[in-house]
Amino acid sequence: MKDAQGNAVSHHAADAVTALDDAVGMLNAFRGDPVGMVADALKAHPDFAMGHIFLGALFATAMDKTFEPHTRRALTAAEALLGAANERERSHYAAAKRWADGDIAGATEAWGRIAMDHPHDILAIQFAQQGDFFQGQSLMLRDRVLRVAKQWNPSIRGHGFVLGMQAFGHEEAGEYGRAEALGREAVAIEPRDAWAAHAVAHVMEMEGRVPAGLKWIDETSAGWDPEGLLAYHLWWHGALMRIDHGEPDAALEIYDRHIAAGGLGQALELVDASALLWRIWALGHDVGARWANVAEKWALRLQHGISAFNDVHAVMAFAALGMDAEADSQIATLERAAAGEDTNAMMARLAGLPSARGFAAFGRGRYAEALSHLLDAMPRAAAFGGSHAQRDILSWTALEAAIRAGDRHAADALVAERIARKAEAVPTRMWLRRTQALAD
Repeated sequence: MKDAQGNAVSHHAADAVTALDDAVGMLNAFRGDPVGMVADALKAHPDFAMGHIFLGALFATAMDKTFEPHTRRALTAAEALLGAANERERSHYAAAKRWADGDIAGATEAWGRIAMDHPHDILAIQFAQQGDFFQGQSLMLRDRVLRVAKQWNPSIRGHGFVLGMQAFGHEEAGEYGRAEALGREAVAIEPRDAWAAHAVAHVMEMEGRVPAGLKWIDETSAGWDPEGLLAYHLWWHGALMRIDHGEPDAALEIYDRHIAAGGLGQALELVDASALLWRIWALGHDVGARWANVAEKWALRLQHGISAFNDVHAVMAFAALGMDAEADSQIATLERAAAGEDTNAMMARLAGLPSARGFAAFGRGRYAEALSHLLDAMPRAAAFGGSHAQRDILSWTALEAAIRAGDRHAADALVAERIARKAEAVPTRMWLRRTQALAD
């Protein structure tokens, strides 16, 4: 048997393979219920190795320890079936197992190798891109897709999704024109491609094109699955654009309607919640009681320690509410993680700890200390993953800390950096006025 892209599948049942094809398409578009689709297939075909591997990989790459039992259950079931699996499927299992065991870097390279050996394996391409994203590997986000992109054409199912992944890679590499062109092409092929829409939204945000960005989000939102994993994140980008436009209340409305409304059940949702509320709160705007719900959800993950990026965003919520004990406990979790040897240990050491200490100090009104920690973190910020847009919160907070600390030299330097990128943004103009006032 072969899957929709022509890759050999060891299982004999066409309906099982079709279900996996459909689930992969859902994952590519960030819509529907790929887990449920494959789980149903496995009820009828419990010996479908690639189905179990798919679920294990999907749960592992969610970067949320609450899914760990599901990850282990799926991978254990897959392991028992590897004897009948083919080489490609066994390689997928090995990559997923490495991620589940904390070796995100190794897993990413393993999926990248699968993609080189099987360039039409869209699942390997996507998981490798997720790995590069979670590690902040800006150039590899582009280059890993470029290694296989020439081997795709419109006759192969999923071609548009590969264009969307390529678009995001070009965006993170700073090649905005190419990114926007490919992203628009991908959305034209498949209007439900939220990842491609996301790539274009990134371009517009990074270039400070707020009206165009808001228009793009409005135009493409009809294609997103409102319950899909990426919908809330795309609305998050829209909220950031509203802040740049000087509309924090509109940003909070987006937060209430599109980001928090689903219950903030996953770590990735909580990351966006913290990142948005912190930006607004750090500018001195009242965010009401919204922090309490976010902090409560983070507190359930206090000891997880599988993602420095997650831990830093948890510290933001605790720091904003003056929950010093919880903030210190989360920093202690980061310290324990940093003492390890897995991928997250490196993330915690290089970027997680100085970032978390900076946000904690800011919440306690120790602005000079916060500035010192954040300046230490910023050159290595890519080490704990995410996109340029997400990591911008470090510069955002450092500049606000510099102004509050009365550090004119640091404020001058940091506001110059923002002017070069977003001269017309309302927060930039506000920071410039306040920086200039430090000399008066």
